[in-house]
Amino acid sequence: MANSASGLAVNDECKFKFQELKARRGFRFIVFKIDDKAMEIKVERLGQTAEGYEDFAATLPADECRYAVYDLDFVTDENCQKSKIFFFSWSPDTARTRSKMLYASSKDRFRRELDGIQCEIQATDPSEMSLDIIRARAH
Repeated sequence: MANSASGLAVNDECKFKFQELKARRGFRFIVFKIDDKAMEIKVERLGQTAEGYEDFAATLPADECRYAVYDLDFVTDENCQKSKIFFFSWSPDTARTRSKMLYASSKDRFRRELDGIQCEIQATDPSEMSLDIIRARAH
């Protein structure tokens, strides 16, 4: 189904892989990219469960926008092991204006397609999504 705001469709693989991350913990993270030619959102990269947050952060290009989800494992103050799924809207200042507008206008609808997101981070710079910030938001 096309996104009414931007005319983008969401590739079914996006939803299937997200369900796999959520239900079976088959991936640590997923990076999504808007395909300008096909006018749809597609899976760009799947992060294996052994990969960490640094691996995830390194996959986000310095000058292009992306969406991503990351499954963060953490220990609560009560010493309980927990997990939260974060949705990232990555829009670096150096990205093309058209790209930033396309990602911004498609974000809300795409995020709703991924049922089970617990936290959201919008970042234009790596410092806005440091692991310390993510851990603080998880608690």
